[in-house]
Amino acid sequence: MSRVLALVIFMLIHLQCFAQSYLLRGKVLSSFEPLTFASVGIASLGKGTLTNEKGVFVIENLPAGKYRLSISLVGYEKVEIWVQPQTQKEELVINLNALNQNLKEVTISGTLNQVSRAESPVPVEIYSQKFFQKNPTTNLFESVQMINGVLPTMNCNVCNTGDIHINGLDGPYTLVLIDGMPIVSSLSTVYGLMGIPNSMIEKIEVVKGPAATLYGSEAVGGLINVITKNAYAAPKFTADYFSTSYLEHNLDLGFSHKKERLSYMLSGNYFHFNNRVDLNQDNFTDITLQKRVSLFGKLQWDRGNNLYSSLAIRGLYEDRFGGEMQWEKAFRGGDSIYGESIYTKRYELIALHPFKVGKQDVRFQLSANFHDQNSVYGQTVYLGKQGTGFGQLLHNRNFGNRHKTLFGVAFRYQWYDDNTTATANENKVNKPSVTLLPGIFAQDEWQIAANHTLLAGLRLDYNNNHGIIASPRLNWKFTPTKSTTMRLSAGNGFRVVNLFTEDHAALTGARTLIIEGNLAPEQSWNVNLQMNKWFNTSKGFLELDGAIFYTWFGNKIIPDYDTDPNAIIYRNLNDYAISKGVSLNTNMQFSSALKVNAGVTFMQVYTVLRDSLGQTYKQDQIHAPKFSGVFGISYTFKRLGDITLDYTGQVYGPMRLPILPNDFRPEYSPWFTLQNLQVSKRFSKSFELYAGVKNLFNFLPQNPIMRANDPFDKNINDPVTNPNGYTFDPSYNYAPLMGRRLFIGLRYNLR
Repeated sequence: MSRVLALVIFMLIHLQCFAQSYLLRGKVLSSFEPLTFASVGIASLGKGTLTNEKGVFVIENLPAGKYRLSISLVGYEKVEIWVQPQTQKEELVINLNALNQNLKEVTISGTLNQVSRAESPVPVEIYSQKFFQKNPTTNLFESVQMINGVLPTMNCNVCNTGDIHINGLDGPYTLVLIDGMPIVSSLSTVYGLMGIPNSMIEKIEVVKGPAATLYGSEAVGGLINVITKNAYAAPKFTADYFSTSYLEHNLDLGFSHKKERLSYMLSGNYFHFNNRVDLNQDNFTDITLQKRVSLFGKLQWDRGNNLYSSLAIRGLYEDRFGGEMQWEKAFRGGDSIYGESIYTKRYELIALHPFKVGKQDVRFQLSANFHDQNSVYGQTVYLGKQGTGFGQLLHNRNFGNRHKTLFGVAFRYQWYDDNTTATANENKVNKPSVTLLPGIFAQDEWQIAANHTLLAGLRLDYNNNHGIIASPRLNWKFTPTKSTTMRLSAGNGFRVVNLFTEDHAALTGARTLIIEGNLAPEQSWNVNLQMNKWFNTSKGFLELDGAIFYTWFGNKIIPDYDTDPNAIIYRNLNDYAISKGVSLNTNMQFSSALKVNAGVTFMQVYTVLRDSLGQTYKQDQIHAPKFSGVFGISYTFKRLGDITLDYTGQVYGPMRLPILPNDFRPEYSPWFTLQNLQVSKRFSKSFELYAGVKNLFNFLPQNPIMRANDPFDKNINDPVTNPNGYTFDPSYNYAPLMGRRLFIGLRYNLR
C-alpha cells in the first residue's frame, strides 16, 4: 500500500510540475535608453508582446523548457537569444544596436581623442569602407567623390593629376592624414592621392573647415583622415578583384594573423591599365596608362593596461603615362611626339606608442615619408624629391569630472629638392629647401552642463620663414534633446610658404628665387553652424544633418614668373577669397532592405580682386560649382537570396574653368551628372559577386585639350592655323574623360 501511495504522490508532483506555468520579464534598451513598442516573442509557442514606455515586457503562461526569444524594432538590429523561463530568476536586460551606427562610430579627427561621433563637440563625418563599395573604385581620390561638399578635381587632361577640394577651397589647402599623421602634402599631393588604395582603408573621417589648432600647417580648408584597418579585427584573408570594359584591372589582397598580444596584417594593391582610349579623336589618350603597386604592413601589440602600440609601413611604385597615341618610351623627353611620363616611388612609416607617466596617459606619434618623382612633360624634365618627418607627444589629463584637457608638443621637418632654379642659391648652386615647424598646443573640453560642452584650444607654431603663428579654435556643442545636437565652430587654419609648384615643370632658363618682404602665412578663418537630428519611427529611422559655413581666406602666396624673366618672386597677394554656403545631408533606412543617403551643397566661392583703377570686383573660384549633390540608394531583395541593388551618383552645377584669352570654349561648365548602377549577390558570409555600369549616361566633357595638334607650340605664330594665338593647354577639365563602362568583380573575406 505504501508503494502505491508513493507512486501516486510522485505522479501528482510531476503532473503539477508539468502543468505549472512561468513568466518571462525583461527590459529592452538602446544605449541605456528604454525602447517603446519593441516586439518580443517566442515563435515556437506563438506567444509575444510589445514593450511599454519603460521598455519593459512580460510574457506569461510559459511551460518549462528552453526557447529562442526574438526581439526586434524597426530601425534597430534584430536580436535572438535562448531563455529558460523556469530558471530565469532575474529580469532580462536586452540591448539593441541602432541601425544608424554612424552616430556611434568612434572618431579621433575632431579632438585627437577617441570619442563617439555623437559626443564629439567638433562636427566630423565618418564613411566606412562599405559606403564606398556601393561604387567600387581603386583609390582614395576616386572614392571621395561620393562625399557631399568634397570634389576631387583633375588639373591636367594628359597626366590626370588632381587634388581634393573641400567646400570650394583649392586642393593644397586640404590636409590628408593617415592614422592622424600628416603623410600626404606638397609634392605627394599632386601624385600621391591616387596611390592610397582602398585595401588599407577601414574608414575615412572628414572635417570641413580649418583644423590647424591640432594639425598645424595645411589644414586650411579641411582635412581627410584615412583610418587604416585594425590588425586585431581584420579578416584572416581578403581578396577583391574587379575589371572594367575599359580593361582596367584592380586587385586588393589582405592577410592578418593574431596572437594573444601580437597581431599583424599585410595588404597589397595592384592596378593595371594599359589600354589607349581616344573617344574624342584628338590623338591624345583620354585616360593615363597606369601600372601601380602599393604594399602596406601593420604590426600591433598589446602591452597590457589597455596600452596598444603600432607600427605601419607602406611602399608605392607607379608608372604613369599620358600623351599622343603613338608615343613610346623612346620619345621620352624629345620634341617630336608629345608625352607626359611620371615615375613615382614613395615610402611611408607611421608609429604610435602610448605609455603612462605615473597615472597620466601619454602618447608618442611618429611619421616619416620620402617621395621620389621622375617626370617628363613633353621635353621638360622635372625631378623632385621630398622627405617629411613628423613627431608629436600628447598628454591627456582630466581635471575633475568636467574638464578633459589635451597638451601637445609637435615638430615637423620637411626637405625638398628639385632640378629647377627654385632650389638654387644666388650662385646657381643647388640648395634644397628645408622647412622647420615646431609647435605646442593645448585644448580643454569643458562639460558645462549635461547638454552643453565647450571646447577651446590654441596652438603656437614657429616657422623659419614666418616666425610665430597662432591658431585658436572654439567649439560649442548643445544637445537640447536626446536626438538633436547643435554645434557651433570657429577656428583658424594656416599654410606656410611652399616652394613646390607644378609650374616648375614649365620653367626654362636660369631664374633666381626671391622672397619679397616678410611673408605672412596663408590663413583662413571659419565659422560653422551644424545641426544633427534623427528620428526613429515605426517605419525606420531618418537622420538629418545641416550646416551653414563661412570661410575667409587670405595672404595667398603664389610664384610670380612675369615681373622679372630671370627670377621667381614669392609674395603675399592683397586679395582674399570667401567660401560661404549651406550643406544638407540625409540618411534614411525605411526597412532592413531599403537605405537612402543624399546630400546637397549650395555655395559661393570667389576672390575679391582690384583692377588697375583700384576698384574691387569678385571673381568666381575655379572648380567651385555653386550647386553640387550626391546620392546613394540601396535595396536588398531578401527573397531573391540577398541580391542588393546600389544606385549612386553626383550632380554638379556650372563651375568656372581655366580658359585662354579669346577662348572659344565656355568659361563655365554645363550642368552634368555622373551616375552608377551596381548589382551584388552574396553567396555566403565570405563570398560576394558584384557587377554594374559606371557613368550610366555616358557624359564626357567637350574640348578638354587646346591645340592638341601642336603640343610643342611649334606653329603658335602661324596666322593661318592659329589666328587667335592659342597655346597648347590641357587644363580645361571638369569631369572624368571616361565614358560609360561596365565592371564586374568579386570579394572574398575569411574571418
